[in-house]
Order: sequence, then structure tokens, then C-alpha cells
Amino acid sequence: MASDNRISLDITTAQKTAIVDAVTALKTALQGITINLTKEERQALPKIGDKTLAFDEKCQAYMASRPELVPGFIDLTELAKDRKVITDLLPCLREVAPICEGIEDTITLAYSDIYVADLAFHANVKQAAKRGVPGTDTIYDDLKERFPGRPKAEPPTPPTP
Repeated sequence: MASDNRISLDITTAQKTAIVDAVTALKTALQGITINLTKEERQALPKIGDKTLAFDEKCQAYMASRPELVPGFIDLTELAKDRKVITDLLPCLREVAPICEGIEDTITLAYSDIYVADLAFHANVKQAAKRGVPGTDTIYDDLKERFPGRPKAEPPTPPTP
């Protein structure tokens, strides 16, 4: 059987400290700048994606060239601030996103290695319990709660004539 160990890392205390310090510095730098939305708020917002960027660029140009057509409730100064926030933060997001993805992938691999080992241990304990190895039945009974199995199918009721 091939090794299921897909990741083998030792993060030093110095590395962990450097990572925590960098994250703390980033959080401090972003204080008062970033806004956290709820899942519901995020879903309810209209969004601009790649396909809508051209539309936005045209609207921006037309608003600048034809200000008389801009509805009175639109504050062009605030709109310009919104555009600047995007210009300032989007490059930062593009730098941080792959870092977050790498951390998530590393954790996913480590969890996967752990789960594969857990499943192998569970299977071994199950076999040991079947063979009557002392003490394994208690371990197996505790672990099997994770895999309750499918409920027994009731035999079909015969049709009434």
C-alpha cells in the first residue's frame, strides 16, 4: 500500500511567531478599513464581476461627460471614494488570496492524512474486536458511533388483495 502521508511539515516556533506577527500587523493595518458582512448581507448585494466591469467603466465615463444625467441621489464624491477603495485594496487581495488558499490547502492535506490514519485504525480495531482481542470491543463500540450505517430496510408490505 502506498504511503498516505501526503504532507510532512515541522513548523518551527520562530516560523509560527513570524506568521502570527505578520497576521497581527496586517489586521492592525486594516483596522477601520475593512468591513465584515454577514452571509445574508453578502448574498443580497448586487455585485460587479468581470463581465460587468466594462459596463461600469462606460457608466463612469458617461457620468463624467454628462453629469446632468446623473440622478440627484448619487453622490459622485462618494462614488469616487468607492472606486479608490477598490483600486487600493484589490491588489492587496490578489496578493493575500493565494496565501490564504495555501494555508487552507496545507490544513486540508494534514486533516486528510489524519483521517486516513483514523480510518485505518478504526478498520484494524474492528477486525481485532471480531477476533476477540481483549479490550478492543470497547474501543470499537466507541468509534463505531461515527459510522452508524444505514437503517435496516423494512420488508415491503405485501399488497392487500
